[in-house]
Amino acid sequence: MISVFAPGNYRFIPAVFQYSSGAAAEAGYEIERVRFDRLVPLAEGFAQIANHIQAAGRPLTAFCACELRSPAAFTEEGFRAFNLHYVKTLAEWGLYDGSTNPVARSNVCPEIDPPAEPSFYAFSFTRASQGTSPSFVIAGGAEARGGAGSYPERIVRYRDLSPEGVQEKVRFTARSMEERLAAFGFAWKDTTGVQAYTIRDFHPVFADELVRRGAARSGLTWHFARPPVIDLEFEMDCRRVLREVVI
Repeated sequence: MISVFAPGNYRFIPAVFQYSSGAAAEAGYEIERVRFDRLVPLAEGFAQIANHIQAAGRPLTAFCACELRSPAAFTEEGFRAFNLHYVKTLAEWGLYDGSTNPVARSNVCPEIDPPAEPSFYAFSFTRASQGTSPSFVIAGGAEARGGAGSYPERIVRYRDLSPEGVQEKVRFTARSMEERLAAFGFAWKDTTGVQAYTIRDFHPVFADELVRRGAARSGLTWHFARPPVIDLEFEMDCRRVLREVVI
C-alpha cells in the first residue's frame, strides 16, 4: 500500500516507525540526492541538511531519504534505542507523527575506518521540476523476513556463511528490492544507482543473482560495510535520481 506525504510532495511505502521502505516524488517534483564529502555526525548533519533544504527554497518536510553510517552493528535493543533518538528530529520537522514515518533510510556500519558516532553519508529531498521523468529512493533492506519475531527468527539462513547460505541471502535481498520497486510501479530497469553492503564474498553469485536480473544496469556500488543489526550479512538499496551533488 502506498501513502502520500503531501507536505513533502512525495509518496512512500509504509514500514516501521524508524523509516519507510521507499519514497517517490509526486508529479511536478523530483528527488535530489546530496552526498557529504566527509561523514557528518548526526546532530551536525541534521543542521547542515536543514540549511541545504531551506536554501533550495523547500520546507524541511521535503526531506525524504537518508543514508547513515554507524560505528558498529547494533543489538536489537541498541538499534531500537538509536531509532527512538533519530526520529525525534523528524518529529520536530513535521515528518514523524509518532507512528508513521515517510522517510526512507539506509544505515550501515563500515568494517574499516568506521565513524566514532552515527553519521550522515547522504540525504535526499524533493524539489520542483518541470521534467516528467520519475525519481525515487528505495530504502536499505537486508536478508530479514518481515513480521513478528526477533532478528534470529527472521534472518534468512541465520549465521550460515556457506556459499549456499550467502547466495540465498543475496537472492532474498534482491527480491525484496524488486517488491519495493514494484510497489511504486518500477523495476531494476528504472534505477540509476544500486548499492550493496556486505563484508562477505558475494562475487560467486553476483552474475546470476544480481546482473542477470538487471540490478547492475548502471553498475553496482559495493560498500565494505555490515548491515545495522548483528548477524545480518547483506543489504541493498537503489534509486532513480537524475540530480546528485556532493557537498
